[in-house]
Amino acid sequence: MNPYEVLGVREGASEAEIKAAYKELVKKYHPDKYSNNPLADLAEEKMQEINQAYDMLMKGNSGSYTGSGSTRADYMQVRREIDMGNLGVAEDILNKTSDRSAEWYFLRGVISSRKGWYDEAVSNLQQAVNMDPSNQEYQRHLSSLMNQGGMFRNQANNRGYNNSGNDDLCCQALQCYICADCCCDCI
Repeated sequence: MNPYEVLGVREGASEAEIKAAYKELVKKYHPDKYSNNPLADLAEEKMQEINQAYDMLMKGNSGSYTGSGSTRADYMQVRREIDMGNLGVAEDILNKTSDRSAEWYFLRGVISSRKGWYDEAVSNLQQAVNMDPSNQEYQRHLSSLMNQGGMFRNQANNRGYNNSGNDDLCCQALQCYICADCCCDCI
């Protein structure tokens, strides 16, 4: 089996190309898409073949994976679990990994962002970028998350939750009233 052919990439493809091809194939052949479908067995076989090809290529590439072979395999398993939406399993594997490399912080950040824990995700992704500033994948995820945060802030401001200005006289009066009541207990 030629792993490049299985993933549909050219021989000598970059790690980013391999990962992108893998993610696309996982989306296409994920067994959950084929539940209650006669093609479920074929999809499961194809996923096993895709995972084997991905493992073969990623073990051959030094890439961003550091540490012992078992750590590298753990990180690949965490990525697969994240891709399949098994965040609890991915988190358990990650917690059992003693190597706290940039990849570890990156994966922790991805899990946090998928759970909706924005602050923790940003913190972990920032740590990964600080540890390995040349890794484009880490930078891209951090940038994407920061842009999403900016979008939410803009939406909040457009709905009247603007914390930058004091243009609401009613709110100012209420703040003064509460302050006066707390300070002198005369109201």
